[in-house]
Amino acid sequence: MNHHELPLLKRLIDFKKQDSISFHVPGHKNGKVFLEIAKPYFDSILPLDLTELTGLDDLHAPHEAIKEAQDIAADHFGADHTFFLVGGSTSGNLAMILSVCTPGDKIIVQRNSHKSIMNGLELSGAKPIFISPEYDETVHRYTAPSYQTVEQAILKHPDAKALVLTYPDYFGHTYDIQQMIDVAHHHHIPVLVDEAHGVHFSIGEPFPKSALALGADIVVQSAHKMAPAMTMASLLHVKSHIVLVDHVAHYLQIIQSSSPSYPLMASLDIARSYLATVTREEIETIVDSANQVKSVFLQGKHWQVLPTNDPLKLTIQVNNGLSGYEVASYFEKYHVYPELATDKQVLFIHGLGVFQEHKQVENIVKSINEEYNYLSNHATMEVRNLFKDSISELALTYHEMIHIPRKRIQWKEALGYIATEAVIPYPPGIPVILKGERVTEEQIRLIQHLIQQGATFQHQDIEQGIQVFDWCPASGASD
Repeated sequence: MNHHELPLLKRLIDFKKQDSISFHVPGHKNGKVFLEIAKPYFDSILPLDLTELTGLDDLHAPHEAIKEAQDIAADHFGADHTFFLVGGSTSGNLAMILSVCTPGDKIIVQRNSHKSIMNGLELSGAKPIFISPEYDETVHRYTAPSYQTVEQAILKHPDAKALVLTYPDYFGHTYDIQQMIDVAHHHHIPVLVDEAHGVHFSIGEPFPKSALALGADIVVQSAHKMAPAMTMASLLHVKSHIVLVDHVAHYLQIIQSSSPSYPLMASLDIARSYLATVTREEIETIVDSANQVKSVFLQGKHWQVLPTNDPLKLTIQVNNGLSGYEVASYFEKYHVYPELATDKQVLFIHGLGVFQEHKQVENIVKSINEEYNYLSNHATMEVRNLFKDSISELALTYHEMIHIPRKRIQWKEALGYIATEAVIPYPPGIPVILKGERVTEEQIRLIQHLIQQGATFQHQDIEQGIQVFDWCPASGASD
């Protein structure tokens, strides 16, 4: 296929050239009805913000430009079928879980998955079997489950409807996922992968292989994270003899808007073409640029640059005298914005372009070196024992949770209670506590530590405590 072709974008441009009269939605009428103050910022995109008109195809029943764009994308990524997503990887993660599970079905799930995976489990009514990740001393954080844990979970639950994994993690860390895919397939279990941060793996070396190329049945990618696509523009790929494409398409129609954004879909067309046509020389230049940025960060006195499988992800591990939040805030003071900070680490994403502002970043690093010669004594916390059991289940099923009364309690009282809500630092959006999970001492200590360090949570009034089921942890009887 010709990957320089942009079938959906071309169709939108051709439609714009017709200078058509709008008796249809959206209400901005090709940009004619809009606040004057905002027009300069939206003028170029509004004429492409169209709806399902004759000749523009329909995302939920594609047979023209959208189908052609999806087919070309499938060719590039090596999928049997590729779906365009306008609701982020969240919509893909929800749909892929719903497509394989019904209420009560077992599904093996990596414990440190994104909240959208957990939400998919709740919507499906499935019975999750959680597999805990290993703590990786080389990068000082939890990464992926071991092969032994995956195999043990499959042998213990051979009736599981799927294995759900995350690859790579937010920081670009990969692992031997093919071995896990192979053992799952040996037991006729499909493998669903949240590959939100790996859309650029389709380029090839020096990047790792995509889980799709390694045999996964469904792979969801956030095109907007590492490729030149608009925010929320994502992809779902199916390559399987186990999963039914029709089931995936059905749930995508339920999850996604019936009025999908054409600019978002066209940006997926553009992102695919970019990934498919970038040259080896351009890739080498991009990686050289990332290495130059890495050399700037290596000048920092108060952190180490951690190893990574993805050369475009640069993570620093701060020393005990500083917190990751403090270092990130210092960069932001000079209008340099990292992707995320944790209490000990800061992630910088280079992207698929050549970086131009080396001197500005170098000056900030020098300023931090000088300003923090005397380090404040920030409290640190070890989290190696956060996941005590390699394989675990929720204390209550999702169906049981519906019928039990709830109450809010302070953190000092929460030990042993079952949480009615997930507690999620964001980013990266991975729950510390799951809904339906019994609260542990380690979880309480970590959350209180993160609050003290300035972490942000997708959770209102986190400082005041947590909502739990009104169920006595000692006796199992209602209070």
